[in-house]
Amino acid sequence: MTGMNIRIYNAKVLTMNSSTALIDGEVWVEGNRISYVGPGTEADKMPVWDREMDAAGNLLMPGFKNAHTHSAMTFLRSYADDLPLLEWLHQQVFPMEAKLQAVDVYWLSKLAIMEYLTSGITANFDMYLYSDMIARASVDCGFRTVIVSGLNDFSFSLEEIEVDYLRLNRFHELISYQLGFHAEYTTSEELLKGVAALAHKYQAPIFTHNSETKAEVEQCIGRYGKTPTAYLDSLGMFAYGGGGYHCVHMTDEDLDIFKKHDLAVVTNPGSNVKLASGMARISDMMAKGITVAIGTDGPASNNCLDMFREMFLVTGLAKLREEDAAAVAADKVLEMAVCGGARAMGLTDCDCIARGKLADLILIDLNQPNMQPLNNVVKNLVYSGSKQNVKMTMVNGQILYEDGQFHIGVEAKEVYQNANRIIGRMK
Repeated sequence: MTGMNIRIYNAKVLTMNSSTALIDGEVWVEGNRISYVGPGTEADKMPVWDREMDAAGNLLMPGFKNAHTHSAMTFLRSYADDLPLLEWLHQQVFPMEAKLQAVDVYWLSKLAIMEYLTSGITANFDMYLYSDMIARASVDCGFRTVIVSGLNDFSFSLEEIEVDYLRLNRFHELISYQLGFHAEYTTSEELLKGVAALAHKYQAPIFTHNSETKAEVEQCIGRYGKTPTAYLDSLGMFAYGGGGYHCVHMTDEDLDIFKKHDLAVVTNPGSNVKLASGMARISDMMAKGITVAIGTDGPASNNCLDMFREMFLVTGLAKLREEDAAAVAADKVLEMAVCGGARAMGLTDCDCIARGKLADLILIDLNQPNMQPLNNVVKNLVYSGSKQNVKMTMVNGQILYEDGQFHIGVEAKEVYQNANRIIGRMK
């Protein structure tokens, strides 16, 4: 899919290129890449435009990266709530997932993609079943997805994820694939050693759920005498980097391991609050220079795929945990949601607005009550911004969402009908 030539002018541009300073100017998109960022004084160099968009003084910025999710779990939104994690997984989620068909994941992923677009999310890091269906849904919508394998004792095999790693990394420009496994507590030591071997074979990073709950950590210590982080490190899992999802109950040694191997933490505060899992040590992670990204987790545990809510919770919970209103400032949180996610996901070509970067952009409506006055646009985004402020979401040079309308190759009504048909069949 190739984008058009689009000029977006009269904008406040937040490039996220080494700072959160704003510039007044315009951005040119040629095909799927940014060709110009600046004041718009180079009129003699302008290409022929397919569209010229007056931003009307609104904010143009790089899209958010949802660095941990399970998109197709939209079918369980508001179905299995108000339960602790392990009971939620084993008594509600796993039995329902056993009824999933491959084509279900295609439609359920599209539903999640629609919600991502309304929240200014231009890429997701997706761990779920039927990787081919995830990839097809994303490509058909024009959305950027990094797929990570969810290997465990009940689904997938080492042979399957190796085939997927080689195949899906060549599938489409919008799709990439990372090695991973669900969690230490759902994956045998034999399989874990096999994953570590694949990491060494392909010099590839590894990603997994890590230290989400206190019980998970205690049980791992009981089995191996080590925390999940230390145990996985002892298997040589992180020789080529990677990261952990949640990372709520981390020791100082765990954080040192993350720093040593340049591992990313993907924090998921909405899910952690709802499942009462705890509050991550974000301030300590930042102090050590660990890359922190933000994810929504899946729509069964959150239940909302909303980056604005996650950003507020990241800073709000950190302030509460540290009993310090200055902890984890708004500009740092915004960097996590955009640049941190891009680093964790291997999407360093769409982490900021700069010439030659991929055109994954969002336009934020500043002319709404929650964004006025414009004392500090960055703080407005993190502390008072919401989905209602997302006017436009562009991925790979294509406008997929604008002023409440989706442009993803299918009508919203058809996606909703299929989602309800799927869950209706399972009940």
